[in-house]
Amino acid sequence: MPDTTSLEFRATVPRFFQDSTRTAADTSVNTANLLYVYAPAHDVEAIQAVLERNAIPHVMNHYGIRDYQHKTLCFCGLSALSDIQLSFLVNAANSGARVEALLDRLDKRLNFVEVDLLNADYLLDNDKHQYATGYQHLLKRGLDVGVSLLLLALTLPIWLITAIAIKWESRGSIFFQQRRTGLFNQEFNILKFRSMCEDAEKDGARWASKEDSRVTRVGKFIRKTRIDELPQLLNVLKGEMSIVGPRPEREVFIRDLEKQIPFYRFRHTVKPGVTGLAQVRYTYGASVEDAMHKHRYDIYYIKHQSVWMDMRILFDTVRVVLTGQGV
Repeated sequence: MPDTTSLEFRATVPRFFQDSTRTAADTSVNTANLLYVYAPAHDVEAIQAVLERNAIPHVMNHYGIRDYQHKTLCFCGLSALSDIQLSFLVNAANSGARVEALLDRLDKRLNFVEVDLLNADYLLDNDKHQYATGYQHLLKRGLDVGVSLLLLALTLPIWLITAIAIKWESRGSIFFQQRRTGLFNQEFNILKFRSMCEDAEKDGARWASKEDSRVTRVGKFIRKTRIDELPQLLNVLKGEMSIVGPRPEREVFIRDLEKQIPFYRFRHTVKPGVTGLAQVRYTYGASVEDAMHKHRYDIYYIKHQSVWMDMRILFDTVRVVLTGQGV
Protein backbone atom coordinates (compact mmCIF):
# COMPACT_ATOMS: atom_id res chain seq x y z
CA MET A 1 0.00 0.00 0.00
CA PRO A 2 1.37 3.47 -0.83
CA ASP A 3 2.63 5.73 1.91
CA THR A 4 -0.23 8.23 2.28
CA THR A 5 2.07 10.72 4.05
CA SER A 6 4.65 10.90 1.28
CA LEU A 7 5.01 13.87 -1.04
CA GLU A 8 4.79 11.55 -4.05
CA PHE A 9 1.43 10.17 -2.97
CA ARG A 10 -0.06 13.55 -2.06
CA ALA A 11 1.06 14.97 -5.39
CA THR A 12 -0.82 12.25 -7.30
CA VAL A 13 -4.02 12.21 -5.23
CA PRO A 14 -5.90 14.54 -7.66
CA ARG A 15 -5.05 12.06 -10.42
CA PHE A 16 -5.57 9.02 -8.20
CA PHE A 17 -7.63 7.10 -10.76
CA GLN A 18 -6.06 8.45 -13.94
CA ASP A 19 -2.35 8.11 -14.53
CA SER A 20 -0.80 10.27 -17.26
CA THR A 21 2.41 8.26 -17.52
CA ARG A 22 2.80 4.66 -18.63
CA THR A 23 4.88 2.58 -16.25
CA ALA A 24 7.48 0.01 -17.23
CA ALA A 25 5.16 -2.68 -15.93
CA ASP A 26 2.53 -1.70 -18.50
CA THR A 27 4.91 -2.17 -21.45
CA SER A 28 7.29 -4.95 -20.36
CA VAL A 29 4.72 -7.77 -20.64
CA ASN A 30 1.49 -8.48 -22.43
CA THR A 31 -1.05 -6.61 -20.32
CA ALA A 32 -3.65 -9.29 -21.05
CA ASN A 33 -1.59 -11.66 -18.90
CA LEU A 34 -0.43 -9.10 -16.34
CA LEU A 35 -2.10 -9.16 -12.94
CA TYR A 36 -2.43 -6.00 -10.88
CA VAL A 37 -2.58 -7.24 -7.30
CA TYR A 38 -3.76 -5.23 -4.28
CA ALA A 39 -3.11 -6.46 -0.77
CA PRO A 40 -2.11 -5.29 2.70
CA ALA A 41 1.57 -4.44 2.94
CA HIS A 42 2.30 -7.33 5.30
CA ASP A 43 1.06 -9.85 2.71
CA VAL A 44 2.98 -8.51 -0.30
CA GLU A 45 6.11 -10.62 0.14
CA ALA A 46 4.20 -13.90 0.45
CA ILE A 47 1.99 -13.08 -2.55
CA GLN A 48 4.99 -12.19 -4.71
CA ALA A 49 6.68 -15.47 -3.79
CA VAL A 50 3.63 -17.45 -4.93
CA LEU A 51 3.22 -15.51 -8.18
CA GLU A 52 6.92 -15.77 -9.03
CA ARG A 53 6.91 -19.50 -8.26
CA ASN A 54 4.15 -19.94 -10.83
CA ALA A 55 5.75 -17.55 -13.37
CA ILE A 56 2.78 -15.17 -13.33
CA PRO A 57 3.65 -11.57 -14.35
CA HIS A 58 2.29 -9.12 -11.83
CA VAL A 59 2.44 -5.65 -10.29
CA MET A 60 1.78 -5.11 -6.61
CA ASN A 61 -0.29 -2.19 -5.29
CA HIS A 62 0.14 -0.09 -8.43
CA TYR A 63 -2.16 2.95 -8.63
CA GLY A 64 -0.97 4.50 -11.89
CA ILE A 65 -3.13 2.64 -14.38
CA ARG A 66 -4.15 4.85 -17.32
CA ASP A 67 -6.48 2.54 -19.23
CA TYR A 68 -8.58 -0.04 -17.38
CA GLN A 69 -9.82 -1.91 -20.45
CA HIS A 70 -8.57 -5.53 -20.77
CA LYS A 71 -6.82 -5.34 -17.40
CA THR A 72 -7.27 -7.72 -14.48
CA LEU A 73 -7.09 -6.37 -10.95
CA CYS A 74 -6.97 -8.88 -8.11
CA PHE A 75 -7.32 -8.39 -4.38
CA CYS A 76 -6.13 -10.56 -1.52
CA GLY A 77 -7.26 -10.24 2.08
CA LEU A 78 -10.38 -8.22 1.31
CA SER A 79 -11.23 -7.54 4.95
CA ALA A 80 -7.73 -6.11 5.55
CA LEU A 81 -7.66 -3.73 2.56
CA SER A 82 -7.57 -0.02 3.28
CA ASP A 83 -10.39 2.34 2.31
CA ILE A 84 -8.10 3.78 -0.38
CA GLN A 85 -7.50 0.35 -1.89
CA LEU A 86 -11.19 -0.53 -1.79
CA SER A 87 -12.14 2.76 -3.45
CA PHE A 88 -9.54 2.20 -6.14
CA LEU A 89 -10.84 -1.30 -6.90
CA VAL A 90 -14.47 -0.15 -7.02
CA ASN A 91 -13.58 2.65 -9.40
CA ALA A 92 -11.52 0.28 -11.55
CA ALA A 93 -14.51 -2.07 -11.86
CA ASN A 94 -16.71 0.85 -12.83
CA SER A 95 -14.14 1.89 -15.45
CA GLY A 96 -13.97 -1.45 -17.26
CA ALA A 97 -11.38 -3.48 -15.37
CA ARG A 98 -11.96 -7.08 -14.38
CA VAL A 99 -11.78 -7.19 -10.58
CA GLU A 100 -11.75 -10.49 -8.71
CA ALA A 101 -10.19 -12.28 -5.76
CA LEU A 102 -6.62 -13.37 -6.38
CA LEU A 103 -7.26 -16.97 -5.31
CA ASP A 104 -10.19 -17.23 -7.73
CA ARG A 105 -7.96 -16.00 -10.54
CA LEU A 106 -5.18 -18.43 -9.62
CA ASP A 107 -7.70 -21.29 -9.49
CA LYS A 108 -8.47 -20.70 -13.15
CA ARG A 109 -4.81 -20.53 -14.16
CA LEU A 110 -3.39 -23.31 -12.03
CA ASN A 111 -6.30 -25.72 -11.44
CA PHE A 112 -5.28 -26.04 -7.81
CA VAL A 113 -5.36 -23.77 -4.77
CA GLU A 114 -2.21 -22.04 -3.56
CA VAL A 115 -2.59 -22.89 0.12
CA ASP A 116 0.05 -20.33 1.13
CA LEU A 117 -2.56 -17.67 0.31
CA LEU A 118 -5.62 -19.38 1.80
CA ASN A 119 -7.89 -17.14 3.83
CA ALA A 120 -11.28 -17.34 5.50
CA ASP A 121 -12.95 -15.21 2.79
CA TYR A 122 -12.16 -17.84 0.18
CA LEU A 123 -13.06 -20.84 2.32
CA LEU A 124 -16.39 -19.46 3.52
CA ASP A 125 -17.63 -18.45 0.08
CA ASN A 126 -20.40 -21.04 -0.16
CA ASP A 127 -21.30 -19.96 -3.70
CA LYS A 128 -18.38 -22.08 -4.84
CA HIS A 129 -19.83 -25.26 -3.33
CA GLN A 130 -21.50 -26.97 -6.29
CA TYR A 131 -23.15 -29.55 -4.04
CA ALA A 132 -24.49 -26.96 -1.60
CA THR A 133 -28.21 -27.57 -2.24
CA GLY A 134 -30.33 -30.51 -1.14
CA TYR A 135 -30.93 -31.58 -4.75
CA GLN A 136 -27.22 -31.64 -5.50
CA HIS A 137 -26.53 -33.60 -2.31
CA LEU A 138 -29.04 -36.19 -3.49
CA LEU A 139 -27.39 -36.24 -6.91
CA LYS A 140 -23.99 -36.95 -5.40
CA ARG A 141 -25.41 -39.61 -3.07
CA GLY A 142 -27.14 -41.24 -6.02
CA LEU A 143 -23.86 -41.28 -7.93
CA ASP A 144 -22.08 -42.80 -4.91
CA VAL A 145 -24.60 -45.62 -4.49
CA GLY A 146 -24.95 -46.32 -8.21
CA VAL A 147 -21.21 -46.47 -8.90
CA SER A 148 -20.56 -48.54 -5.75
CA LEU A 149 -23.16 -51.19 -6.66
CA LEU A 150 -21.90 -51.34 -10.24
CA LEU A 151 -18.28 -51.73 -9.13
CA LEU A 152 -19.20 -54.37 -6.56
CA ALA A 153 -20.93 -56.41 -9.25
CA LEU A 154 -18.08 -56.02 -11.74
CA THR A 155 -15.24 -56.69 -9.29
CA LEU A 156 -16.67 -59.63 -7.31
CA PRO A 157 -14.24 -62.12 -8.96
CA ILE A 158 -11.36 -59.79 -8.05
CA TRP A 159 -12.51 -59.80 -4.42
CA LEU A 160 -12.43 -63.61 -4.33
CA ILE A 161 -9.01 -63.91 -5.99
CA THR A 162 -7.53 -61.20 -3.76
CA ALA A 163 -8.88 -62.84 -0.59
CA ILE A 164 -7.35 -66.19 -1.56
CA ALA A 165 -3.98 -64.59 -2.44
CA ILE A 166 -3.78 -62.69 0.86
CA LYS A 167 -4.52 -65.81 2.92
CA TRP A 168 -2.11 -67.89 0.83
CA GLU A 169 0.85 -65.55 1.34
CA SER A 170 0.63 -64.51 4.98
CA ARG A 171 -1.19 -65.18 8.19
CA GLY A 172 -3.80 -62.77 9.44
CA SER A 173 -7.15 -61.41 8.35
CA ILE A 174 -8.13 -60.67 4.76
CA PHE A 175 -9.44 -57.24 5.58
CA PHE A 176 -7.81 -54.39 7.46
CA GLN A 177 -9.74 -51.83 9.49
CA GLN A 178 -8.35 -48.51 10.68
CA ARG A 179 -9.83 -45.41 12.28
CA ARG A 180 -9.93 -42.45 9.90
CA THR A 181 -11.39 -38.95 10.20
CA GLY A 182 -14.30 -38.14 7.93
CA LEU A 183 -17.09 -35.61 7.49
CA PHE A 184 -17.16 -32.92 10.21
CA ASN A 185 -14.22 -34.61 12.00
CA GLN A 186 -16.23 -37.73 12.82
CA GLU A 187 -14.10 -40.86 12.94
CA PHE A 188 -15.08 -44.13 11.28
CA ASN A 189 -13.51 -47.49 10.48
CA ILE A 190 -12.14 -47.58 6.96
CA LEU A 191 -12.06 -51.00 5.31
CA LYS A 192 -9.28 -52.25 3.02
CA PHE A 193 -7.78 -55.48 1.78
CA ARG A 194 -4.76 -56.11 3.99
CA SER A 195 -1.57 -55.23 2.11
CA MET A 196 0.90 -55.32 5.01
CA CYS A 197 2.11 -57.95 7.40
CA GLU A 198 -0.14 -58.56 10.39
CA ASP A 199 2.05 -56.72 12.94
CA ALA A 200 2.85 -53.74 10.67
CA GLU A 201 2.31 -51.15 13.42
CA LYS A 202 3.71 -52.97 16.42
CA ASP A 203 6.11 -50.01 16.92
CA GLY A 204 3.39 -47.35 16.52
CA ALA A 205 1.75 -45.42 13.71
CA ARG A 206 3.92 -44.18 10.86
CA TRP A 207 3.52 -43.01 7.27
CA ALA A 208 3.29 -45.67 4.60
CA SER A 209 6.06 -45.20 2.03
CA LYS A 210 6.35 -46.31 -1.59
CA GLU A 211 8.96 -48.99 -0.86
CA ASP A 212 7.60 -49.90 2.57
CA SER A 213 9.19 -53.11 3.89
CA ARG A 214 5.98 -53.93 5.75
CA VAL A 215 4.10 -54.43 2.47
CA THR A 216 3.69 -58.03 1.30
CA ARG A 217 4.20 -59.18 -2.30
CA VAL A 218 0.46 -59.43 -2.82
CA GLY A 219 0.15 -56.07 -1.06
CA LYS A 220 2.47 -54.38 -3.54
CA PHE A 221 0.31 -55.53 -6.43
CA ILE A 222 -3.07 -54.63 -4.93
CA ARG A 223 -1.73 -51.22 -3.88
CA LYS A 224 -0.37 -50.49 -7.34
CA THR A 225 -3.66 -51.44 -8.96
CA ARG A 226 -5.78 -49.85 -6.17
CA ILE A 227 -7.48 -53.19 -5.55
CA ASP A 228 -6.79 -52.73 -1.82
CA GLU A 229 -9.28 -49.82 -1.84
CA LEU A 230 -12.23 -51.86 -3.18
CA PRO A 231 -13.69 -52.75 0.26
CA GLN A 232 -14.23 -49.02 0.83
CA LEU A 233 -17.21 -49.36 -1.48
CA LEU A 234 -18.93 -50.75 1.62
CA ASN A 235 -17.99 -47.55 3.50
CA VAL A 236 -19.61 -45.61 0.65
CA LEU A 237 -22.83 -47.62 0.84
CA LYS A 238 -22.91 -47.00 4.61
CA GLY A 239 -22.68 -43.25 3.94
CA GLU A 240 -19.30 -42.80 5.63
CA MET A 241 -17.48 -42.02 2.39
CA SER A 242 -18.12 -40.86 -1.17
CA ILE A 243 -16.71 -42.33 -4.36
CA VAL A 244 -14.86 -39.05 -4.96
CA GLY A 245 -13.44 -36.74 -2.29
CA PRO A 246 -10.30 -36.02 -0.27
CA ARG A 247 -8.68 -39.20 0.99
CA PRO A 248 -9.38 -39.75 4.72
CA GLU A 249 -6.40 -39.48 7.04
CA ARG A 250 -5.70 -40.74 10.55
CA GLU A 251 -6.29 -38.36 13.43
CA VAL A 252 -2.79 -38.93 14.79
CA PHE A 253 -1.34 -37.53 11.55
CA ILE A 254 -3.96 -34.80 11.17
CA ARG A 255 -2.99 -33.24 14.49
CA ASP A 256 0.57 -32.82 13.18
CA LEU A 257 -0.39 -31.77 9.67
CA GLU A 258 -2.80 -29.02 10.77
CA LYS A 259 0.07 -27.32 12.59
CA GLN A 260 2.02 -27.00 9.34
CA ILE A 261 -0.62 -26.83 6.59
CA PRO A 262 -3.08 -23.90 6.54
CA PHE A 263 -6.73 -24.86 7.09
CA TYR A 264 -5.96 -28.56 6.85
CA ARG A 265 -9.17 -29.61 8.61
CA PHE A 266 -11.27 -27.79 6.02
CA ARG A 267 -11.05 -31.01 3.99
CA HIS A 268 -13.51 -32.47 6.49
CA THR A 269 -16.34 -30.24 5.28
CA VAL A 270 -17.07 -32.95 2.68
CA LYS A 271 -17.12 -36.72 2.88
CA PRO A 272 -13.79 -38.40 2.21
CA GLY A 273 -13.48 -40.34 -1.04
CA VAL A 274 -12.29 -43.69 -2.34
CA THR A 275 -10.47 -41.68 -4.99
CA GLY A 276 -9.93 -37.96 -5.41
CA LEU A 277 -8.42 -35.15 -7.43
CA ALA A 278 -5.16 -35.30 -5.47
CA GLN A 279 -4.83 -39.02 -6.21
CA VAL A 280 -5.02 -38.54 -10.00
CA ARG A 281 -3.07 -35.28 -10.21
CA TYR A 282 -0.22 -35.86 -7.77
CA THR A 283 2.23 -38.73 -7.49
CA TYR A 284 2.42 -40.83 -4.37
CA GLY A 285 4.19 -39.35 -1.37
CA ALA A 286 4.42 -39.80 2.37
CA SER A 287 5.65 -36.57 3.92
CA VAL A 288 4.37 -33.23 5.11
CA GLU A 289 5.47 -31.65 1.83
CA ASP A 290 3.50 -34.24 -0.14
CA ALA A 291 0.48 -33.66 2.10
CA MET A 292 0.77 -29.94 1.36
CA HIS A 293 0.72 -30.56 -2.40
CA LYS A 294 -2.27 -32.89 -2.10
CA HIS A 295 -4.06 -30.31 0.06
CA ARG A 296 -3.89 -27.85 -2.85
CA TYR A 297 -5.97 -30.24 -4.98
CA ASP A 298 -8.30 -31.24 -2.14
CA ILE A 299 -9.25 -27.64 -1.44
CA TYR A 300 -9.70 -26.98 -5.16
CA TYR A 301 -12.03 -29.98 -5.37
CA ILE A 302 -14.08 -28.85 -2.37
CA LYS A 303 -14.57 -25.38 -3.83
CA HIS A 304 -15.32 -26.48 -7.41
CA GLN A 305 -16.85 -29.93 -7.05
CA SER A 306 -19.59 -30.97 -9.44
CA VAL A 307 -20.96 -34.17 -10.91
CA TRP A 308 -18.89 -33.53 -14.04
CA MET A 309 -15.70 -33.15 -12.02
CA ASP A 310 -16.52 -36.38 -10.18
CA MET A 311 -16.99 -38.22 -13.47
CA ARG A 312 -13.73 -36.84 -14.84
CA ILE A 313 -11.87 -37.95 -11.70
CA LEU A 314 -13.39 -41.43 -12.02
CA PHE A 315 -12.19 -41.71 -15.63
CA ASP A 316 -8.73 -40.47 -14.58
CA THR A 317 -8.70 -43.06 -11.79
CA VAL A 318 -9.33 -45.82 -14.34
CA ARG A 319 -6.40 -44.45 -16.38
CA VAL A 320 -4.14 -44.44 -13.31
CA VAL A 321 -5.08 -48.04 -12.50
CA LEU A 322 -4.65 -49.31 -16.06
CA THR A 323 -1.27 -47.60 -16.52
CA GLY A 324 0.06 -48.83 -13.18
CA GLN A 325 0.58 -45.38 -11.69
CA GLY A 326 -0.99 -46.37 -8.38
CA VAL A 327 0.82 -47.04 -5.14
